[in-house]
This record gives sequence, structure tokens and C-alpha cells, in this order.
Amino acid sequence: MQHDQWRMPDRSEAEEFIRLFHAEHPNQPVPLSMRLRQVREHLDTYGTYRHTRAELDFGARVAWRNASRCIGRLYWKSLRVIDRRAAVTADEIYAGLCDHLRLATNHGRVRPMISVFAPATPDRAAPLVWNSQLVRYAGYRDRDGTAIGDQGQTGFTDTVRRLGWQAPGGWFDILPLVVQAPGDKPQLYDLPRELVLEVPLSHPDFPGFARLGLRWYAVPVISHMRLSIGGVDYPLAPFNGWYMGTEIGARNLVDPDRYNLLPVVARLLGLDTSSESTLWRDRALVETNIAVLHSFEAAGVKITDHHTESRRFLTHLAREEEEGRIVPADWSWIVPPVSGGITPVFHRYYDEAELRPAFHLDAEARARAAGGCPAGH
Repeated sequence: MQHDQWRMPDRSEAEEFIRLFHAEHPNQPVPLSMRLRQVREHLDTYGTYRHTRAELDFGARVAWRNASRCIGRLYWKSLRVIDRRAAVTADEIYAGLCDHLRLATNHGRVRPMISVFAPATPDRAAPLVWNSQLVRYAGYRDRDGTAIGDQGQTGFTDTVRRLGWQAPGGWFDILPLVVQAPGDKPQLYDLPRELVLEVPLSHPDFPGFARLGLRWYAVPVISHMRLSIGGVDYPLAPFNGWYMGTEIGARNLVDPDRYNLLPVVARLLGLDTSSESTLWRDRALVETNIAVLHSFEAAGVKITDHHTESRRFLTHLAREEEEGRIVPADWSWIVPPVSGGITPVFHRYYDEAELRPAFHLDAEARARAAGGCPAGH
């Protein structure tokens, strides 16, 4: 496994990043020519090179700036970068992940953050977390086939049960972390309950909504994407912003392969579900999203709505264009899943360039998060 992750940094990609860093931060203590020479010498001698703290901060922020599927990039400069490259053991990695969740949650005043752990080197693999997000709810199937919990997590739930997790079997069971230190077997760690801020969901106009017992966690920390900066890969670099309401109310809670709650909400609201032409799905979807936004705001947990975020994204576009930079964007992700046609991001085209630094979702990381057994384990 130790050499499976290794990819020698491409010299041109490394130099391209160093030049970009110095172009956007011209007053560096080490001149560009000297830094380029240092990087070349390290690549020739060791097969890799080490980013300075300033380069790491910049690279992580620009990777967010280049994330074509993210609508919330207006605040890319404010991303807080935590350097965790010294964490080696599973316990140290776990402690860093817990610290990330605590700092990012910030008592509900969610902060955009990334924790960057050690990269792979020629003689040592990088640390890994198998989870797709630091906080996820388990998914089960009863013997009769009845779905319980998040059906998007049934495969991963089966995996952690095989690793020894004692599954409670409820609708909102927080999955343990699977941490893999370099050269070691994966280990299970439960997240301390006090670190996971959850929001109980209610509706301002329908008291019965609260009796459904729904809730969702406050901070979506993506943990299975590889951060690539100047040719150096960081397979463990969990990052987060704050939620846009539709991520919960129009995807997580209602997708058929997740919680599939639209029929439940429709019955609660007394909607006519006998025909699609009654638009019962649409009405239930809107009320679910109202409940999510209302509940997070009532709990004092930071969240945004899709109309506000669409306008912010156009502000981001304008600012980047003033700087002479391309803004890559995937239309199918930028346009919200609710009322897309009445948001300002709908009626335009976007650049689809692949810029670097960047985040990548690799096949093995996808397999781990889905509950598959990656090669070598």
C-alpha cells in the first residue's frame, strides 16, 4: 500500500504553482528565482518537495477558488488552513479531525476550514480517512427490506460493522471514523457526541413536522477528496464551508436513495398524491426546505439559502473577472436543485476549464466511502 498513492510531482506543475504564488504574493522573503531553484533541487534529490506554510495556505485557498462544483466560493480568501502534516499515528490523526470539527462548528457560527495532513512520499503513504464526510448518518435495511437511516450510507455502514462497530440501528446514528495511518491497518474511532452539533427540524407553520423527529448535523466536512497543490498530493485534507439549505432539504432528506421523505412530508401536509399533476412533490419539497432554513436559523447555526448564494456567486464571478481570472463552473452543480430557473445563475454559460491547484475524487476514495474494499486492504 505504501507506494500505491505515490505520484512524483510533475516539475512543470510544481513550477507553475510557485510562479502563481509569487505572482499573487510578490513581496516574498525568498525571491522567485531562488525558490524555483530550491524546488528543482528537492525534486532531483528526493523526488518531491515541501510546501512552505504560506504556499500551503495559498494552495488550499486557490483549490477552493477553482472548485467548479461549488457555488459558495465568494469567501475563498477567508478559508482557515490548519497544517496537520506532523500528525503520523492514528491517534494523532483522529485528534486533528476532532479539532477540525470543533473549530469549524464554532458553536454554530460555522467557519470555512481545511486541515491538511501529510502528503504521500516515495517511502511513506499518506494518512487516510475512509469516510466521505467526518459526520454521516448510518443506513440499514431490515430483514423485510425496510429502509432505516441514510440509504446512501448502507455500504459504508456494513463496512464499519464488519470492522467491529456496534450499530444502534436508528434513523440518525452517527457513523464512526475509519482512520488509516501510514503502513497501519484501519482503525475505528467514535466521534465524541459533544463535537457533533445537530439541529432538530421543525416547521414555522406545521407543528406536526417536529413530531417526525428529523434532524441534521451542522457542518458538512468533506473528507475523501485529494488536494493537489503544485503536483504534491494530500489525500487527507478535510474541508468545509457552511450548508446551503437545499443540500439538506432538496437532496439529503428527499432523494430516493437517501432518506426519501417527500411522501412522508406530503402525508403530513395532507397533499393529494394521487397524480403527479397536483405537484405534491414540489409543494412538499418547498416546505421541507422552509423547515430546514427555519430550524437552522432558530438554532443559531449558520446556513444560507439558494437565492442569496446565487447572487453571491455572481459577485464572485465579477470580482474574479476584474482580476483577469477564469472562474470554472459546472452548470449542473451551480444551479440550485430548487427553483433553479428563478435564480440568477440559471440564465448564463460558464467556463469549464480545469485549473490547478484543485480537489479530486479518486476511484479508491470513492470505493472506500461507498463501503467497497480498496486494493491492498
